[in-house]
Amino acid sequence: MRHGSWSGHVTDQGRYGDVVSQPEPHTPAEDAALTEHVTGREDRAGGAGRPPATGAVITVSDRCARGEAEDRSGPLAAELLARVGVRADVVVVPDGVESVRGALRAALAGGARVVLTTGGTGVSPRDLTPEGTRDLLARELPGLAEAIRARGAATVPAAVLSRGLAGIAAGRDGEALVVNAPGSPGAVRDALAVLGPLVPHVLDQLAGGDHGRALPV
Repeated sequence: MRHGSWSGHVTDQGRYGDVVSQPEPHTPAEDAALTEHVTGREDRAGGAGRPPATGAVITVSDRCARGEAEDRSGPLAAELLARVGVRADVVVVPDGVESVRGALRAALAGGARVVLTTGGTGVSPRDLTPEGTRDLLARELPGLAEAIRARGAATVPAAVLSRGLAGIAAGRDGEALVVNAPGSPGAVRDALAVLGPLVPHVLDQLAGGDHGRALPV
């Protein structure tokens, strides 16, 4: 199992939703496979060679915000986004509706075209990332959110408990893609395996691209 096994010990950065997953270190082979999966499809979609898009990664975690735990999900998300042509800085905020909403607004006002949050999507009382996200979305993309859940559930059944959203929000430099991922490195890899190949196509569509240039599958 890539993300680990069931456990009774809960940590903010070691769970998938609110059910524990003990993440195992990823191997160079896994990283290479993910890169080939993402960048190969991006090339076929015409994304290779385009200038980097501005992005943002928001880690949502009380413990990381207090300095009690290391943020491993946010930097990984930024690394994987860079592989699909999105240059993203990472910010860490505590759980909560207002903290998430404020960070999202700041990212969108700063010109981000792709915003990924990690953490706060489960069912515990402090998991409020979807609530902080929903009001900013002009249009939701439920199929994308469901595909991310389905990929995670293939190895971690508790991934179905994630309430993460995906959708389109207004930003300074045009509409932006916003996606909530659960707060673990394994969940971030799952989210980017689904999201990464779609990024060039989504940004092209938001810029008024031709629907005829659909992303190959």
